[in-house]
Amino acid sequence: MKYVCKVCGYVYDEEREGVPFDALPEDWRCPVCTAAKGAFEPEAAAAPVPEAKKAAPAPEELDIPVALSAGELAALCSNLARGCEKQYEAEAAALFRELADYFAAAAPAVPESEVAALAAELRADLNERYPALRAAAAGAGDRGTLRVCTWGEKVTNMLSSLLEMYDARGEALFDGRQLWLCTVCGFVYLGAQPPKLCPVCKVPEWKFERVEGGRS
Repeated sequence: MKYVCKVCGYVYDEEREGVPFDALPEDWRCPVCTAAKGAFEPEAAAAPVPEAKKAAPAPEELDIPVALSAGELAALCSNLARGCEKQYEAEAAALFRELADYFAAAAPAVPESEVAALAAELRADLNERYPALRAAAAGAGDRGTLRVCTWGEKVTNMLSSLLEMYDARGEALFDGRQLWLCTVCGFVYLGAQPPKLCPVCKVPEWKFERVEGGRS
């Protein structure tokens, strides 16, 4: 039996490894992206549904906001800046970063959220919002949005995995480790040093920034 990491695609082959996946300790992590054991699923279940077979939902079925908040606009502009940076569009990236800073300054402070509440939002993203967006993009033949979904789902799976590990281990999760953020795709890596290559978008380690607030 083979199990596939939903974040980076690493395949755990029970026959090759000689240890059943279920027998691995609960704190076992993906050797490539450090995702939790819960981020893996059987290979057959991990196979994506062909895009051609996905029907786009009717517009009234999509929960699309009419207007975006300042915080949402800041996140959108920040992501656009990273996309431009990856395409070596330095001038456009700088303009989007300026917009992101403007909207971030205008956004009200966000209260601290409980782990359970954050986990519920991530599950809703993975189970409801991304599937709806992917189906709509597939119906419209929007390859760019489909790629955004692919990266976004991987990053969201990793965030969900980190919350799962934090819920189980608390602050001990950061003993000897730091959180590192890929400034291109938003992937978050847990380790003493950033990975040589981002498991999601494949940029080099110098594109990672240390997330302040973690323990050394």
